[in-house]
Amino acid sequence: MIKGRALHHVFKIGNRLATMEFYRKILGMKVLRHEEFTETCEAKCNGPYDNRWSKTMVGYGYEDTHFVLELTYNYGVKEYKLGNEFGGVTIKSSEVFERVKSGNFPYETLSDGKILIHAPDGYKFFIINEKPAADENPILNIIYNVSNLEETIKYWSGILNMSVIKKEEKSAFLSYDGGKFGIQFTEINEPIDRAHAYGRIAFGVPYEIQPSIDELIKKNNQTILTPLVELDTPGKATVRVIILADPSGHEICFVGDEAFTELSQFDPNSEKDLDKFIKKDPFQN
Repeated sequence: MIKGRALHHVFKIGNRLATMEFYRKILGMKVLRHEEFTETCEAKCNGPYDNRWSKTMVGYGYEDTHFVLELTYNYGVKEYKLGNEFGGVTIKSSEVFERVKSGNFPYETLSDGKILIHAPDGYKFFIINEKPAADENPILNIIYNVSNLEETIKYWSGILNMSVIKKEEKSAFLSYDGGKFGIQFTEINEPIDRAHAYGRIAFGVPYEIQPSIDELIKKNNQTILTPLVELDTPGKATVRVIILADPSGHEICFVGDEAFTELSQFDPNSEKDLDKFIKKDPFQN
């Protein structure tokens, strides 16, 4: 039985300088880890690009206890076409809410009281004007748009064993941890277009059950984008991953949790390293 630990969602970013200003100064997230790569990822972590790239992990707490965001930057790629598959990220933070409303950052007030803001690359963030509990991650969920809700639930719950926390006619909230964090699936009345900016969600699972996931997906005639593969990070732990696609094409990465826990340790030098690489980036200066 799969029991995943929600790790992060991957965004492709074009303007790294503006993006990092947004996540640090508007959303108030911390830089947790920064890594630079000279070759493309075997599991296409940086998308279908064969070039130098980087990843920056940002969030409101350490990766071993918080769901965070991974910002993937391909050197020389300045923008990505947005599709309709990604609905946004929901954040509970009165601090972010007040910062946006009292500043000059553009926002839209929604009928339910949330405010909607956009990251520099267009990704949506819905901000709730509430203070999270001391042990609560302000990132409550990510929103995926799907073409068929019942088919989606059958896949994520029936095959991947995620619990259905709440279901309505055109939406459902599913989670591995009882609802502390989860995915809000929303059915839309148009074909799913992932365009070029599509991302990926990652879950940590015990190393020993990864082959069982491979067998389960094959047994149910579902899609494996990247079979089990070992990924190296220079100077850090090697992790094994398997990448899947759900019926709407959303990518799911199941990572060997033991090695990932070692790999994802907080790096106190990461913010300084990130700023150094931004400053000398020939594509953004």
